Amino acid sequence: MTGHPLLDITEVARSEPYLRGVGEVFRSFRDQDSGCVSYGVRLADGERWFVKEAPTDAARHSLDRAWAFHRAVRHPAIVPLLHRFRVRDGGTAVVMPWRAGEVLYHPTRRGHGGRAHPAAPMARFRALPLAPVLNAADRLLDAHLAVEAAGFVAVDLYDGAFLYDFECDVLHLVDLDEYRPGPFVLEAERLPGSRRFMAPEEWHRGSLIDTRTTVHALGRALRLLLDAGDEERAWRGTAARLEVVARATHPDPAERFRDVGELTAAWRRSVP
Repeated sequence: MTGHPLLDITEVARSEPYLRGVGEVFRSFRDQDSGCVSYGVRLADGERWFVKEAPTDAARHSLDRAWAFHRAVRHPAIVPLLHRFRVRDGGTAVVMPWRAGEVLYHPTRRGHGGRAHPAAPMARFRALPLAPVLNAADRLLDAHLAVEAAGFVAVDLYDGAFLYDFECDVLHLVDLDEYRPGPFVLEAERLPGSRRFMAPEEWHRGSLIDTRTTVHALGRALRLLLDAGDEERAWRGTAARLEVVARATHPDPAERFRDVGELTAAWRRSVP
């Protein structure tokens, strides 16, 4: 074989046998809520990669949307999709660099993960000193400045998209597959997403989905990342920051910050 075994291929008969033929599949993720099947692959040169396969029509549609998003948006926090290839039985797969870390919330088809157990990644994240938590929040906002600048709005942002490297104290963003160009009018009954993060307009056909919807999702993310528990009764930030969150998550979009830039500026001004 000539060229890179993952970045230069266009089609394989079946993904997993191919991946095992070119390297070591050291992790597999089969029971995903998205319907995708993913693999961590270590090549002979020691490089580690993440390969995500979409075997169903719905999963392929989502992965196609993700491919378009990653062509438009680049940011150090957002793990990029570098290449895609066909799987002969009708599937498609994308290749991205492996990032060390743990997803803060991990839903599967059989259950909805967990946040509160002391061993859960989210509980461990919430037990960190405040400084790295605030750094993660700032990195999340900074990434969404790039999202907004590219003309995209956040859809299905939740803590399952937060990959946190506990050794290096750095946040990565993954699985932003539902992000789409905006603004747009919601033509379905609702958008995909977690109830804990979704804005009221995401539940109603005919609603305008725009950057104020992204502001709401980010406000909810800040609220949950800086709380010491799932009950949202143990806020670790300042009163000024809580006011920023309250405005970002106002039920009426007109009462929120008008865009991610305004939210980020207000958040950074609230630093003690």
